[in-house]
Amino acid sequence: MVTIKEVVTKQDFKNFVKFPFILYKDNPYWVPPIIKDELETFNKNKNPAFKNAEARFFLALQNGKTVGRVAAIVNWLEVNDQNVKKMRFGWFDFIDDLEVSNKLLQQVQEIGLRHQLDYMEGPVGFSNLDKVGCLVDGFDHIGTMITWYNHPYYQKHFEAHGFVKEKEYLENKFLFSAADPKFFVKANSLIKKRYGLKALNFTSSKEIMPWVDQMFDLFNESYAKLSSFVKITDVQKAYFKKKYISFINPEYIKFVVDSEDRLVAFAIVMPSFSKALQKANGTLFPFGVFHLLKARKQSKDVIFYLIGIRPEYQSKGVTAIIFNEYYHTFKEKGITNCIRTPELEDNVAIRQLWKNFNPITHKRRRTYKKMLS
Repeated sequence: MVTIKEVVTKQDFKNFVKFPFILYKDNPYWVPPIIKDELETFNKNKNPAFKNAEARFFLALQNGKTVGRVAAIVNWLEVNDQNVKKMRFGWFDFIDDLEVSNKLLQQVQEIGLRHQLDYMEGPVGFSNLDKVGCLVDGFDHIGTMITWYNHPYYQKHFEAHGFVKEKEYLENKFLFSAADPKFFVKANSLIKKRYGLKALNFTSSKEIMPWVDQMFDLFNESYAKLSSFVKITDVQKAYFKKKYISFINPEYIKFVVDSEDRLVAFAIVMPSFSKALQKANGTLFPFGVFHLLKARKQSKDVIFYLIGIRPEYQSKGVTAIIFNEYYHTFKEKGITNCIRTPELEDNVAIRQLWKNFNPITHKRRRTYKKMLS
């Protein structure tokens, strides 16, 4: 018999966070999160997402043993300001038992109906900077710290419970050696001259901090037209600035500004922490932090995390400036593989950015949707 328990106590939240460590134990492709960071994500007093969202968390139990989990999320900015009546759910994991997954989804459905929402969609997080999508292809590739991994049977469960595909995301990678500089070196000079632009490179986090608010404003502006987009609030900007910017290699953050020092474009790349996180196995101490610091300095794989371009400069070749800067940085560091974060399949513009790098689609993931009425 499967029973559902709402997560309330500190121990409940620890069980919620640690369940995937059991479900994916010895899986060579799953990348564990840092337990402390996950707990902070679900803490209403620490995660600013709760300023504009609410969430409830549930565990599925079978004979007293945890066999599944789900987070049920309502983003009120999305519901009230954008009039998108969506019931979100994420952090959705379960054993291969249809009763378990169904009972967890029923909890999400009940909350959505109570709030008179139109449909439920997942797996998604609180916002666009959270993880997204159920993996449907590419199970034999190692995950990243910014994506969820799941077993192949998840897709079967969604379909069995009446969900249909809502959005498809592609994950691509390419060898740095496949990056032919002729596609951007010449264009780099021409675009700079034509529009009066220049690149900014950094050697310390302190240099970056004065630009971060502008960067998040540009992020909101760049992605506003995407159907799934929910803007980053001022409170979230401060949170992400404090938590993440200082940990990203400053040489991996590139800005492009105009003649008045107005931010025109930005890009953030991170070293791959996947293998380091596997070694850390959820904890920073005593040795986990050393694995992460070593990866920060020595990883030969990088992840293109975010690229944002001011709308009036899109399709004007500004990325040539960014790629030119990264080319020199990657060459100096001996980078081997470049991995891209999940990108919407129907986002043609972003795909065009990478066409000259011969990218290979190695993973696909989806969000699934079900009407509530």
